[in-house]
Amino acid sequence: MAQTERYLDLPFEEVIGDRFGRYSKYIIQERALPDARDGLKPVQRRILYAMHKDGNTADKPFRKSAKTVGNVIGNYHPHGDSSVYEAMIRMSQDWKVRNLLVDMHGNNGSVDGDPPAAMRYTEARLSAIASELLRDIDRDTVEFIPNFDDSEEEPVVLPAMFPNLLVNGSTGISAGYATDIPPHHLGEVIDGVIMQMERPSTTLDDLLTVIKGPDFPTGGIVQGIDGIRQAYQTGKGKVIVRAKTEVEEVRGGRSQIVITEIPFEVVKANLVKKMDELRFDKKVDGIAEVRDETDRTGLRIVVELKKEADAEAILHYLYKNTDLQVTYNFNMVAIHNKAPKLMGLQALIQAYIDHQKLVFTRRAHYDLKKAQDRQHIVHGLIKAISILDEVIATIRASADKKDAKHNLIEQFAFTEEQAEAIVTLQLYRLTNTDITTLEEEAAELERRIHELEAILASEKKLISVIKKSLLAIKKKYADSRRTVIKEEVEELKINMEVLIASEDVVVTVTKEGYVKRTSIRSYTASSGEAPGMKEGDYLLGRYDMNTTDTLLLFTKLGNYLYVPVHQLPDIRWKDNAQHVANLVSGIERDDEIIEAIPIQQFTEEQSLLFITKDGMAKRSQLSLYQAQRFSKPLMALKLKANDEVVAVHKTDGHQELFLATKFGYGLWFREEEVNLVGQRAAGVKAINLKDGDQLVDASTFTLDDKVELLVVTHRGAVKKMAITEFDKSSRAKRGLVMLRELKSNPHRVIACRRVVQSDERYTVLTSKGTTVDIQPKDYRNSDRYNNGSFVIDQATDGEVVDVWRHVQAGTE
Repeated sequence: MAQTERYLDLPFEEVIGDRFGRYSKYIIQERALPDARDGLKPVQRRILYAMHKDGNTADKPFRKSAKTVGNVIGNYHPHGDSSVYEAMIRMSQDWKVRNLLVDMHGNNGSVDGDPPAAMRYTEARLSAIASELLRDIDRDTVEFIPNFDDSEEEPVVLPAMFPNLLVNGSTGISAGYATDIPPHHLGEVIDGVIMQMERPSTTLDDLLTVIKGPDFPTGGIVQGIDGIRQAYQTGKGKVIVRAKTEVEEVRGGRSQIVITEIPFEVVKANLVKKMDELRFDKKVDGIAEVRDETDRTGLRIVVELKKEADAEAILHYLYKNTDLQVTYNFNMVAIHNKAPKLMGLQALIQAYIDHQKLVFTRRAHYDLKKAQDRQHIVHGLIKAISILDEVIATIRASADKKDAKHNLIEQFAFTEEQAEAIVTLQLYRLTNTDITTLEEEAAELERRIHELEAILASEKKLISVIKKSLLAIKKKYADSRRTVIKEEVEELKINMEVLIASEDVVVTVTKEGYVKRTSIRSYTASSGEAPGMKEGDYLLGRYDMNTTDTLLLFTKLGNYLYVPVHQLPDIRWKDNAQHVANLVSGIERDDEIIEAIPIQQFTEEQSLLFITKDGMAKRSQLSLYQAQRFSKPLMALKLKANDEVVAVHKTDGHQELFLATKFGYGLWFREEEVNLVGQRAAGVKAINLKDGDQLVDASTFTLDDKVELLVVTHRGAVKKMAITEFDKSSRAKRGLVMLRELKSNPHRVIACRRVVQSDERYTVLTSKGTTVDIQPKDYRNSDRYNNGSFVIDQATDGEVVDVWRHVQAGTE
């Protein structure tokens, strides 16, 4: 009969919390994090133990990897075969592991990120040093627990005769925890362990005299002794890892950068590809070719330079913009006392020392028991041989083996174990020479027992035994250090003028944020056609610039994007541009570009003038906006809540300023009234707005200019008027009306643009998608109280929502 189903009425949160808590505990303790004692994750430990138990060791022939994977899955690790094989592969990759734990025949992947061959093709065995992790595991050195199906036992931890966690490092991600422990030099770590073991008062500074820092299998240069110290003290810290490079002179007065070592965990193929992309995209001038000349003799990447190229400047650029230099973040988390713990260097070493003391103590107890048992047997054999005739007579008189043992115990006071040894003694052992051998063995056992008892009785002698074992491993396996440690982090100074090929280009920016640069050749070949654009988009500006110039893009939310022209995508005139979000990350979804300003030099004499919707004005020196990075939007000015930037002008600080508001007020005052402030500062009040009014446009001009203004209202009315219609005033005033106020359906200003050229053309867009082109030259100048002439019918075409000027062929 089927078991009755039971339903538990439990809160969903409680069930999920409980189940996820159990799952988290499992993957933290049993999957992703290494043990502080042997430095192994469970899957790694099971692989090594399975290979050891199967006799798949360094002194035996290789065996198929699939056989080992099958053993591990079947006996110890009931998970996917791919995860087991991947763990096995990693332990065999000499660019990932400092001292290999698995020797492998066949394709085990590459530093280029190539995948390994399937496990049916590769062969593997334990490396010689891996056997040191398992040495004496059969001498009761570690605790064993039943495997997943209780069919056999597996070790909780390996004896680990060398500090594997620090030597080979570890990386892993679990629930709420991650670990990144770099590899170290075997000899240095052993010296550090011995120092702390012999002198528990050892300080971190003492340890740093022997453990210099990480020693990556791929070599390279580590910069930042302060970062190393912090990581060793707290468990967290960061250092700079740089490739090993040198500049070689080649024929024809040219030079080339040769890379022989790359940072740890960097995929070489991706690095070469990235450097070649920089050359192809002309992000840096001076690179002729990037070649990967790696062969069986070693890694070698060649960056061939053009004649007279600055090798040092290009190398610094590559350090900054590729994985030729990376940041390594220490996060030394390991399982200690069954819980994940962030551990410094001393804590990790102490965890290993405590483990070794326990391992060697358990081994000594095991050996002592064995020696005492054997001593007892030997004493019995010596006694038996001394009364051999009586013993033989007793055995011959006995009915069987059991009776013989009973009689020997009764008549001569032998123990059960001694009697067993006597009755199974072979006749040839009854010679005089064998008695001598037994006596020698008894003496040797006595000496060994005293030695083991002394080790168990004295901490000092125990440490001496551990030290001797560690020094033997150091002598046998330690090689020379691969990674160079440098005390200071070198500051990368990049003179982009040296690296950028000077080329005149045409730059375009559209309202929707699409940007590109186009070669003069492509632009000329277009014969005056409009550039490629999305439907409904239009040009904000078209600029004749040079690749050494900079484009500043300002947004309505008060941010600006610093974009060097050489970083703009090089796209043909007829093709669509690329969105600026592809160049600069972190642009808010509701933000948009309102102005683009080309900059040749960031001078202190020039200013940037910002005007906002709420009638604020801010002026700052242009030089403050020169940035070192262009990866994300930067703050141009501080805005109050719900305020937006309406206009940005580059000025000399001595301009005249005209502001126009939605309700039809215009204010003219001198720019000097807006004092210079810092880059992140807020502005001052530029115009005194009525409730509900907002600023819609701002223009700058000089008193020498003939200034005409084109006004467009939401009802589709257009008029042109001269600046002389207005009296010059001062900042923070209400201004003068520029439209006659109507009691019903009054006009609201959408745009008030300064007419710069007589043949300018504007497009008026309505809410229903109707567009009308207008030209200022078609309108006569009106006075301030004129409401202009209609170009659209608001009732049929909708309200005007946008007005833009057609960008001319010249520089904007």
